[in-house]
Amino acid sequence: MSRRRWIADEIHGNMAALVGEHAAHLARVLRARIGQEFDIAAGEIVRRGTITAISAERVEFALGEVEVVRPAPKVTLVLAIFKFDRMEWAIEKCTELGVTRIIPLIARRTDAHLASAAAKRVERWRKIARQASEQSRRVAPPEIGGPMKLKELGVTVTGESTRIVLAENERETSLRAALAAGPDDAVLAIGPEGGWTDEELGWLREAGWKSATLGDSILRAETAAIVATAFTMDALR
Repeated sequence: MSRRRWIADEIHGNMAALVGEHAAHLARVLRARIGQEFDIAAGEIVRRGTITAISAERVEFALGEVEVVRPAPKVTLVLAIFKFDRMEWAIEKCTELGVTRIIPLIARRTDAHLASAAAKRVERWRKIARQASEQSRRVAPPEIGGPMKLKELGVTVTGESTRIVLAENERETSLRAALAAGPDDAVLAIGPEGGWTDEELGWLREAGWKSATLGDSILRAETAAIVATAFTMDALR
């Protein structure tokens, strides 16, 4: 049976610790015991951790052998901001699937109230992603930055990644085809409720993004994010 994995808050040589609410969940809710073993994600590696000390807001581990972790594809998800409850669900599930980075985007059709409130939600999104990462036995949670506008992507998304925008008006190029000719990492852009504007799609294409379709059905934003992420992670493995 697989051991539960925790992402360390502190790492000092062969010692690691969980602190605050993170530790309280393990100590109080799961009733951790000294000597109990877990997998501890410590930076870029995972090591077997044995609990050496427990308090209300701190659990300490002695770190032992390194566990083998299979490298995962690098997939960045550009997620246009939509209703927060559904967006949080998408963040949780795409984290479980393995996305490396999530960029919240203020698109032209993003609701103005959601756009103005989004910056205050980032810490909550990061907490959701961390919990989902531990549940799904990831080494680290995805990076989640503050909300940005479309034209800031040119600075934020760099390198040789395959950049794909999922567009309702694309009829010819499937996501499979768009991924086929590119490198082993990808950036996926999912539009808001109501979709991308023609101006936004034009800017993305001029910036080197490929358009792709997920099929004939019109999917909700959270559904499109999960489907596209799952397909891409599988295609790049």
